[in-house]
Formats: sequence, structure tokens, C-alpha cells
Amino acid sequence: MGTRDKRIDAYIAKSQPFAKPILTRIRETVHQACPGVTETIKWGMPAFDYKGPMCGMAAFKQHATFGFWKSSLVFEDGDEYAIDPNGMAAFGKMTSLSDLPPRNVLARYIRKAAALNDDGVKAVRQRRRREPLPVPPALAAALKKNRKAKAAFDAFPPSHQREYNEWIGEAKTEPTRDKRVAQAIEWIAEGKSRNWKYART
Repeated sequence: MGTRDKRIDAYIAKSQPFAKPILTRIRETVHQACPGVTETIKWGMPAFDYKGPMCGMAAFKQHATFGFWKSSLVFEDGDEYAIDPNGMAAFGKMTSLSDLPPRNVLARYIRKAAALNDDGVKAVRQRRRREPLPVPPALAAALKKNRKAKAAFDAFPPSHQREYNEWIGEAKTEPTRDKRVAQAIEWIAEGKSRNWKYART
């Protein structure tokens, strides 16, 4: 039987009005799909463990996020619901319940994440290539159309540029690439690195 953590009740209660139904839906679906889940708080955000870390959610001033510890194994390349399949914001910046996949689809992802932990599957950690990477043509074209993003990208240190080039260059399908480019331009224009969600503030 799973456990609930009162700190998550408090976290949801303090969240912005738009985020409360999103977080509540995620929480209930996690418990339904994985009855043995244990709630906790990690890095100040609600997290769900099942035989190890499984998934987590968070609410910010203008959006909410949800992602899996082993995202790269939960999603298949080109998954129509995965906007950021390798990060905490797997389903993008959510502002309403309609941004979440249907309940049965979300439950399927959660069951897959639980099965990975059941089987003791380790997350795949790819080594970062240190050699300079060319800017993917799709990203270069998008940067050309957005002066603010272009200026920010040019001002980034090589490591930040490499993260974006690698992320977009690794997309195996055009829809995946296009989603990543759109998300990248938004973050770059805001001066954010690819992994800004995990940077210390």
C-alpha cells in the first residue's frame, strides 16, 4: 500500500490556483497506476518513489511540470505527448488540465516507469561529447528569425550552446526536432540554459 505525505498536501494548497488541479490530477493518477508508491519531498518539490526514485512534479508562478526519473526509457522518440522527454518538464509548461495527457495515457507512462523500477533497469547516462558541435540547421534558422534569442545564444558559454545543439541534433524525427526547436527558442530568448530547471538559484 502506498503512503501519502502531508507536505505534499501543503505544497498543493500553496500553489497557484491554475496549478492545484494539475498537481491533484497527477498525484491521484500516480497512486492509481502505482498503488505501492511512496510520497516524499526532494529538492523542495513533490516526488514519488517506488523501489527507488520514479517521478516528480512541481508548480511555479506561471506553469507546472511533471517528469520521470528515467524519462529516456519511459518515452519513445517522437512520442506525441512528450515535449521534453529527457527532463523534469516532460509534458512542457502546463497551465491547465488540458495540457496533461488523458488519464489512461498518463497512467500508462506511470506503470511503465514503475515496471522499470520493478525490473531494476538503470537510467541510461550518455557521455557528453566535448568536441564543438555545429548548430543544427533547424536551430540556426529559428535563431535567425528571433534576434533576442540569437543574441542570447551567441552570448552563451560554449557548454550551454553545446547542450542545445546536442539536444536538437539528437532528435530522430522531424516532429520531435520541431518541438525541441520551439522550446529551445523560448528558453534561449529568456536567457535560460538547456538545463535551467536544475541550476542553483
